[in-house]
Amino acid sequence: QVQLVESGGGLVQPGGSLRLSCAASTVTLGDYTIGWFRQAPGKEREGVSCISRTNSNTYVRDSVKGRFTIARDNAKNSVYLQMDSLKPEDTAVYYCAATMYSYCTNYVSGAIFTSWGQGTQVTVSS
Repeated sequence: QVQLVESGGGLVQPGGSLRLSCAASTVTLGDYTIGWFRQAPGKEREGVSCISRTNSNTYVRDSVKGRFTIARDNAKNSVYLQMDSLKPEDTAVYYCAATMYSYCTNYVSGAIFTSWGQGTQVTVSS
């Protein structure tokens, strides 16, 4: 089991930016495929983005394409989700998750991930 800690959430106005971080202290995140998910009140969890461990290919869901970017910083043993041009509909608790699967295939459901963080709240509101 990998212990993941998310940070960087908060309250931001529409059009603003946040950078979420996913960190681990006991494992090397570069050895894992990492996904970002979100869950809004009353809604199901949805996959937002993923970066594979094998070739660092990245994926983002259509609704955030062009606004969200996932990236690794191996020196800091972290994975980031840069979120720009935020919209009220981006409001949710955001989670990162880890898996030893080599690729992000079918990441959206979350089923391939074995370890999850506690989440960080993102609120987009004026």
